[in-house]
Amino acid sequence: MNTKFILLLVVSLFSTVLKAQDNVIDEVIAVVGDKAVLKSDIENQYYQYRSQYVNEAQPKCLILENLLFQKILLHQAEIDSIEVPETEVEANLARRIDYFIKQVGSQEKLEEYFGKTILEIKSDFKSDMRDQMIIEKMRNEITKNVRVTPEEIKDYFTHLPADSLTLYPKQYVLEHIVKQPVISDEERWRIRKKLNEFRDRIKNGEKFSTLAVLYSEDPGTAAKGGELGYMGRADLVPEFAKAAFSMKTPGEMSNIIETDFGFHLIQLIDRRGDRVNVRHILLVPKVKTKDLMDAKAKLDSIRQAIISFKDSLTFEKAAEMNSDDKETKNNGGLMLNPKTGKSNFELQDMDKTIQDLVTKMKPGEISVPFLSINRAGKKEMQIIRLVKVIPMHKMNLKDDYQDIQNRALAEKKQKKINEWIQEKIKETYIHIDDSYKRCDFQYNWLKK
Repeated sequence: MNTKFILLLVVSLFSTVLKAQDNVIDEVIAVVGDKAVLKSDIENQYYQYRSQYVNEAQPKCLILENLLFQKILLHQAEIDSIEVPETEVEANLARRIDYFIKQVGSQEKLEEYFGKTILEIKSDFKSDMRDQMIIEKMRNEITKNVRVTPEEIKDYFTHLPADSLTLYPKQYVLEHIVKQPVISDEERWRIRKKLNEFRDRIKNGEKFSTLAVLYSEDPGTAAKGGELGYMGRADLVPEFAKAAFSMKTPGEMSNIIETDFGFHLIQLIDRRGDRVNVRHILLVPKVKTKDLMDAKAKLDSIRQAIISFKDSLTFEKAAEMNSDDKETKNNGGLMLNPKTGKSNFELQDMDKTIQDLVTKMKPGEISVPFLSINRAGKKEMQIIRLVKVIPMHKMNLKDDYQDIQNRALAEKKQKKINEWIQEKIKETYIHIDDSYKRCDFQYNWLKK
């Protein structure tokens, strides 16, 4: 993703806080309740998107209607005393800024584009971020009781035009049992001894960042002296977060912390409210071939037991009893596609080893144990069961019920919001400048 695209994305997300073009004389174009829409609000958004349109008037009408929609939600939220905690605003803003910094490449590039410091950028964007969160909360409040029944889902699907039905590629549903090699006490002692030596060297004057560059096994932060950047609790694994947020003084170091990624030594750089900036040194325990072979042997035994005692020992029960994968063991080993959050996988969503296996398996078959690398970058052994293969097909109730339910629910929620807006328009003061009264609005903003 290139820098220009990211910067345009930043601008589009926060367009209301940018300076208007030099030739724009600001004026009020519309008022909803006590919320004003300025000419600069429209011009700034239009400036970002004008290359996508041939006709100038209609895009500005669409932009104005979107702003009117936002203003009526904000106006009603104020009446209903709907607010968002300041800590949530700060956390959301920090996450959004951090994301764009990572995509652009550096904080300096973002500051250079806006001609402001990062604190000034955050200050400018904060009000807009708060409004976005209040708008979303107001939408959720309007639709909180909306549900769809099985009859409504079926009716929704029945009335979908044939040319709007999604064409799904061939998909696979998989279960797995994972065994992670046991790390020996000797290896754990070696890692802890090494990190304690680093701690002593730092106390004796060496820089934490230098040792992180030289020895940390975290490829994402080692080159930056182990620095993670400002993070909230939700951005960190629980054990790491607990240690990071327990430190109070910049330069303070944690005890040695063990997570799924390995062993960490952490140093506090700075803390701002519910965000901390820390650096760390990560050492990953070495897995011996013998340990992997032991894990493979356990899976061999489990696989054979399932095959031999299939009437009394299901794959799902074996996963619950034996799998080391915390995310799937209590769900019968059912694998979830990280891209979609659903259990259906396309071939391109799997790693090469699993692709090669499933294309040669029949539904119900269990693979032999194989080596894999988990999301923490650690080696483990696993077996998979091919639950079923869903052929390429057009959307239907049998195979795609969840997708159809989501679409039906989204449509019903939108209908509820449409009805709510039409009612609120009747009882809300709305004024729109004459220059926009020829717009073909979706809602009756002009109260004709």
